[in-house]
Amino acid sequence: MELKTHLKIDRSLCGEVVVLEEGYAKVELETTERMRADEEGLVHGGFCFGAADFAAMAAVNDHNVVLAKSTSKFIAPVRVGEIVVFEAEVVSQEGRKRQVKVTGNVEQTDVYEGTFDTVVLENHVLSI
Repeated sequence: MELKTHLKIDRSLCGEVVVLEEGYAKVELETTERMRADEEGLVHGGFCFGAADFAAMAAVNDHNVVLAKSTSKFIAPVRVGEIVVFEAEVVSQEGRKRQVKVTGNVEQTDVYEGTFDTVVLENHVLSI
């Protein structure tokens, strides 16, 4: 399957799609020094959110998908050098609306879970 959305996203900051299926995507985020928030090596949560959002958009996989609302739960910290695997699955679809559940794990540890409410627009959001 071919990725149709977010083709220009910086994958060094938002992760790489490693699996793409109808209604499902897996994104791996390799955390780097650029993501460091403090001396101890904590990765800023915004990078994890960005990768989770990218996974959700990839699971919907439409050029005109946009995020309408999200909820996030950061379960455990992520450290520089860890690889976070985000799995996104479309769990409901009503008209142009899609709800996507996303989980994030480092090895066997859950670090993130979220729900992304998306909308597939008729035209690109910036051309409306």
